[in-house]
Order: sequence, then C-alpha cells, then structure tokens
Amino acid sequence: MRSGCVESDEGRGTRNSDPRRSRFSPCARDRYVAGLTTRVEQSGGSVSIEAVVFDFGGVFTSSPFTGLHAWHVERGNDPAAGLRSVFGPYDQDTDHPWHRLERGEIALEAAAEQIKVIAAEEGMDLDLREMFGALGGENGARTDVVELGLDLRARGYRTALVTNNIKEFSDGWRAMIPVDALFEVVIDSSAVGIRKPNPLIYTMALDQLGVAAENSVFLDDAVGNIDAARAVGMHAILVEDDHTKAFTELDLLLRS
Repeated sequence: MRSGCVESDEGRGTRNSDPRRSRFSPCARDRYVAGLTTRVEQSGGSVSIEAVVFDFGGVFTSSPFTGLHAWHVERGNDPAAGLRSVFGPYDQDTDHPWHRLERGEIALEAAAEQIKVIAAEEGMDLDLREMFGALGGENGARTDVVELGLDLRARGYRTALVTNNIKEFSDGWRAMIPVDALFEVVIDSSAVGIRKPNPLIYTMALDQLGVAAENSVFLDDAVGNIDAARAVGMHAILVEDDHTKAFTELDLLLRS
C-alpha cells in the first residue's frame, strides 16, 4: 500500500451515481492534494499564475446533479441509471444526445425525445423538461464565488468562463451572475460547437486570454474535465460539494 488512506467499499461507491465523480474517491482526492503541494514544491515554491478559468455549474452554483439524484430517488428510479440515461458518460465527449445538445448540434426538444428512448430502455419514463423544472430556482449563485471572481479580476488576474451548456439555458444562467464584470473571455460549448473534455475548448480559452497553459488554473466540478485540463498543461482544481476546499487550494497556488 502506497499511503495510509484505505479505500473503503463505501468510499468506492458513494459517487457512482454522480457522473462527475466516476473516477474520484476520498483517497484519490488526498493523493490529488498531495500532488498539488508536491508540484508547488518542485517548482521551487513559485508558480506564476496569470489566469483563472472557471466552470459555471457546480462552481458558481451548487451542482445540479445533487438535486437530480434526489429527483430520481423520489420517483423510485435507480439514480445512477437515470443520470447515465440523461448525461451519458460525462467524462467523455461522445454522440450521446446530451453531448450533442451541449455542442449545439441539436435542439433541446430533439435531445429530450432521444433521451426519453434511452431512459425507456432502462425501464424509466423520463421527461427532461419536467426533471429540470423540478429543480426550480434551488441552484442560486454562490455569492462568495462571485465575490472571489470579482476580486481576482480587480487584482489583475485574467479570467475566463468555460462552460458546457445548452442554448436554451443561456439567458437563465447568464442572469444569475455578472458575466461581463467577472470574465474577459466566455466560452459556451453550445456556441462554439466544442464541449469539455475536448482539449480544443481549453486551448481556445488560453488563446483568447493570451496565456500559456502552465500560467493558468482551471476550476471545475467534473473529474474528466479536470483531467483534460491538466493534460493540456493547465493547473486544475476539483470543486467538490464543499466548494470552499477548492478555493483554499486556489489560494495556496496563487500565493506560491
């Protein structure tokens, strides 16, 4: 055993129904934080971060996956199967209808019909609009994250938003935060035809910012998106349900 962290059966299974966490566990998180500290130390204690790149859902808001999990449980659905039917393998970029929707290739109504068929194969009668409508306004913006973003920009950091989103939700999420005040660059997957974890969406953000990957840090709540950002050379921090942990890590990185 390489560390003192023992992966329990509970630790292995608690995230299985959450498509963001398919390859992340408590022990993996400990290794990740230790790796962040090691990378800072190996750099001589100095990492020059010029840009902070944010995800939207799960960062500026609580994760919608939590509410969607509860929605499926209330209806007697297997939440893992329900979320898999809707979102597909979320740490990949495939031809699943939700992925196509986030790339702007199909409309919400078309995706809803296709997802309904997929869900029926899992034994579920699923209405996509009803499912998202049930969330209501419970995912309000996290004011502390908005304040952090405004502070970072005031301190001279370059800032960007890279979000997997859909055209039909654009007006709604943009009304939740002061987009123009927070970000120099906004990349919406449905507008550019590319979605995370495709590396092109990260390099697009970096090109528009004019910043090298090693001088940037990316914050997201999905493990696959974090892996992809690190693969293109960015620093990356996973935002969990207790989002304050991630911003402690960000502060460590910016102070290094």
